[in-house]
Amino acid sequence: MNTITLGNRHPVIMGVRYFLAHAPGLVRNGHKPSVDISRTPSVTEDIASHLRTFENAVGYPPNRAYLGDIFPDQLRDIDRPWFQHNGTSERRQRHGDIMPEEELLGMLKISDAFDSVWLEESFVRESKTALESHPLIQPTDMEKLSEGHSYSIIEEQSANESAMPLFLRDGRLVGCVNGAEEDEALSAHVLLENLACKATATMALRTLLSDGGFDPAGVQYILNTGEEAVGDSFQRGGGNMAKAVGEMCGLENSTGSDVKAFCCAPVHALVLASTMVSAGLYDQVAVVGGCSLAKLGMNYQGHLNADQPIIEDVLASFAVIIGADDGESPVIRLDSIGGHNIGAGSSLRAITRTLITVPLDRVGLKFGDIDKYAIELQNPEITEPSGAGDVTERNYRLIAGLAVQANEIKRDELQNFSQKHGMPGFSSTQGHIASAIPFLGHATDGLINGDMQRVMFIAKGSLFLGKMTQMSDGFSFILERNPSR
Repeated sequence: MNTITLGNRHPVIMGVRYFLAHAPGLVRNGHKPSVDISRTPSVTEDIASHLRTFENAVGYPPNRAYLGDIFPDQLRDIDRPWFQHNGTSERRQRHGDIMPEEELLGMLKISDAFDSVWLEESFVRESKTALESHPLIQPTDMEKLSEGHSYSIIEEQSANESAMPLFLRDGRLVGCVNGAEEDEALSAHVLLENLACKATATMALRTLLSDGGFDPAGVQYILNTGEEAVGDSFQRGGGNMAKAVGEMCGLENSTGSDVKAFCCAPVHALVLASTMVSAGLYDQVAVVGGCSLAKLGMNYQGHLNADQPIIEDVLASFAVIIGADDGESPVIRLDSIGGHNIGAGSSLRAITRTLITVPLDRVGLKFGDIDKYAIELQNPEITEPSGAGDVTERNYRLIAGLAVQANEIKRDELQNFSQKHGMPGFSSTQGHIASAIPFLGHATDGLINGDMQRVMFIAKGSLFLGKMTQMSDGFSFILERNPSR
């Protein structure tokens, strides 16, 4: 902790990075596919016949938008379906990296502190060869990749009810995850979800620390926003994933905690981190969010019915560092925070009003003063085949409708407003990941180089899914160009 006198320091976004892991072999381990496979084993073959190659995942336009290779608006210039118009991008792009499954499974083992992951010995050699040239993989990481186990041992262990086999896209058995027989909170599938979250969040934060030239010793607090549930039967979901990721990234001077708020958690955490910095409590706070493996392949059946590739085959994560005003980085306006209060009403229009209209009125801005609204940015090519429609476009039409109600635009300008102030959805449907955060890297670039002046980030969450309340949730803030630029 620093010794700065508590005061009002402007919090800024000092850096943002993302990470994708292509995980076609793990699609069968997503919650929906795994349930269907348990009932109808032949579903495994249906899934296997619709899995993408790594090259197609790298070149897929929405993945390129997520990693910063293209601006989201450029998706409008690419004919749908986007999966038929893959680009030729490198795996390392402007805002982050996409990792193939052979390296991802190696990272699961590197992230494993209790020998829960067993890898087959020949696959260990493959994974080591793939990872040893990665700039963010350290010698201490490679030491955690043991010699592995024989195929016969992996095969025998995978047949155990407390274990979960690990396959590659081609169906090859390369390992297994061992769970605790007596504790369902430490079962193999829960451990796999948690290790995947830890590994992907680690890679996002390592990328940010490296690209931004941040001193790991200068980061003093970590807020994790993932949807995982780390704990045991006595404290399910107790955490603390934040410190587990910090340990992997060498943040020895940090402590941290987990923020749970369904899809809203990242926006809640960014505001909480900003208040810590503004108060002078910490100089730098990291906000991270690992993947949600449970949502892998969540909409696979719609993709099979449309005879298209299963594009819900990537695990996404992000990392952000909030710091004190440096005269350059975009400022989080703490006077612009919007929250869905308990008494605000549960209709979509009521939620959106509290998150957008009220904050704008408070700071004296009009709807058109916001260059871009970042909201639920789900890729429509994932949601449409399953009957959910284009979630992102519906939200932008709703925002435009609020602008009409405020007499700022005419009804026949709805479409133009949506186009100008919105964007096509481009994120994988991993709950907290898709909710506004994917645009943060693009916004930071635009606010620094002068292409934009203000961006509003809006997150909505479905608290009723936990069956503890019928309420929804929401949180928002405005990110503004630094006045010193």
